[in-house]
Amino acid sequence: MKEDVLIEIPIKEGIEVSLEKNILKVKGKNGEITKNLKYIYFQMDKIDNKIVLKNKQSNKKSKAMIYSASANIKNMLNGVENPYHYELQICTVHFPVTVSFDEKNKELVVKNFLAEKRDRKAKILDNVKVEIKGDKILLNSPDIDAVGQTAANIENITKVRNKDRRVFQDGIFIIEKAGEKTIWLKWQKNIC
Repeated sequence: MKEDVLIEIPIKEGIEVSLEKNILKVKGKNGEITKNLKYIYFQMDKIDNKIVLKNKQSNKKSKAMIYSASANIKNMLNGVENPYHYELQICTVHFPVTVSFDEKNKELVVKNFLAEKRDRKAKILDNVKVEIKGDKILLNSPDIDAVGQTAANIENITKVRNKDRRVFQDGIFIIEKAGEKTIWLKWQKNIC
């Protein structure tokens, strides 16, 4: 059944929003995010202190698209006010590893992982701040997509393949994402 959809997203004080040809720029006290919402097939306007999304005669697919876009916009507005925080744990059982952040190339470098000669490198996306404190890696960014993808990149470079995971429990694991603790802590707590 087709119906009209109208979503109004309020903009808080201190946040600047500009909209030009499906390119949304949000600027706040903790940073700036620019996203190209090229996939939208509905009307998006900035009226006073609101972002208005509307579509007439929406079917199931276009409703999903408009609600997805509204969730992305709300994440952007929340991120420039309170940045998203991810925390990763470095676990080594067999061989000690050295983790460093190369600011010039925007890469996280893991040396001596499972006694390998080559370094493992993870790409750090723009607008993500990396801090290494002992056996923890802290990621902060106003963009939830960038910080989540960066955390996934780091976790994927230390994925152990072709070995028994019960024995080779080395790696870097996400333990906290966007303010919520993960299940990982329950079964991995005694190892690191």
